[in-house]
Amino acid sequence: MEDFEDDPRALGARGHRRSVSRGSYQLQAQMNRAVYEDRPPGSVVPTSAAEASRAMAGDTSLSENYAFAGMYHVFDQHVDEAVPRVRFANDDRHRLACCSLDGSISLCQLVPAPPTVLRVLRGHTRGVSDFAWSLSNDILVSTSLDATMRIWASEDGRCIREIPDPDGAELLCCTFQPVNNNLTVVGNAKHNVHVMNISTGKKVKGGSSKLTGRVLALSFDAPGRLLWAGDDRGSVFSFLFDMATGKLTKAKRLVVHEGSPVTSISARSWVSREARDPSLLINACLNKLLLYRVVDNEGTLQLKRSFPIEQSSHPVRSIFCPLMSFRQGACVVTGSEDMCVHFFDVERAAKAAVNKLQGHSAPVLDVSFNCDESLLASSDASGMVIVWRREQKGRQTPIARTYQEALWRGPCAHRWDEVEETGGIYWPF
Repeated sequence: MEDFEDDPRALGARGHRRSVSRGSYQLQAQMNRAVYEDRPPGSVVPTSAAEASRAMAGDTSLSENYAFAGMYHVFDQHVDEAVPRVRFANDDRHRLACCSLDGSISLCQLVPAPPTVLRVLRGHTRGVSDFAWSLSNDILVSTSLDATMRIWASEDGRCIREIPDPDGAELLCCTFQPVNNNLTVVGNAKHNVHVMNISTGKKVKGGSSKLTGRVLALSFDAPGRLLWAGDDRGSVFSFLFDMATGKLTKAKRLVVHEGSPVTSISARSWVSREARDPSLLINACLNKLLLYRVVDNEGTLQLKRSFPIEQSSHPVRSIFCPLMSFRQGACVVTGSEDMCVHFFDVERAAKAAVNKLQGHSAPVLDVSFNCDESLLASSDASGMVIVWRREQKGRQTPIARTYQEALWRGPCAHRWDEVEETGGIYWPF
């Protein structure tokens, strides 16, 4: 990876950060080394002694854990326009939201039955490219191709504030600072990353930096001290985030593949009682899902392995499974242009594919688990959002067998198990 040691400003900023926060990372690194002594080099899951964690998950195989009973529900209120992002609320089993290129955001509730669209947030004049839940789920922030970000109250759907992009450019992605939700990071089409204060509506002084291309993906580490940003030229930059001021200091640059857009970055600390090994999951239009290991406290990345998927042009995203550290193996989930949802075990040397869900009729763009992994939501380029129910032993799950049988309780509430494939819709994001 390329570093930025020759930049005097970066030297000064990092020198200050060393005196403040690097010691805690060094202490954590020492603890990691003590924990990982008996593990194979580069391993990212708990040791064979992790019986307590495995017992919490029932000590079943990864394939058994990620077997699905079928489609639980389908939302089609955004049909004919791509849904680039779908997300369950934090620590919530039954509430989710999705944004659409039709310029709106839907807040949905799965329980009590039947699942419903609670409200549709309207105000953006062009497509909504991304959104994020605040930690307490009372606020949503959204970014749009209309060059604005909006702050919404999830309780009643009010638009609390509209904030124009500092550069007047299309906004393509956003993420909350995980510790201080008053700060949101956005990426735009003029290659800039900005840290925005959503209370004042202004960008933070020193909280801006330029990448080599349009900023398509953002992700913080769990403590909020490291930020990664990916662009449409194939680069991933790491930044040190000053917790006190919100300033960004550029640290490292990795060229995943020159000219291949980085459409998704997902960070995970892989925390369990026995292990911690920070990792990054990246989609980059290479027909591969890439897993990187974070090797130091400046965000340096080392490729661990890749998994075959179909992605050459669409903004496909992927996630880590939220309960993976309590199970045998470790699972990741990704969308794909083959209209399927793919599950991979990152520790299985051969035949890493764990499961594949079929049912979408267009490229799958995003996936999201609820907090206990009982439900998985996926969205596609034709505007369909499917909620899948994980199989539970000894429990019968009512699943419709035809599209006609699935048309129940309103035009936006469908259940089906068989979907006629009609071909994908390209989303020129």
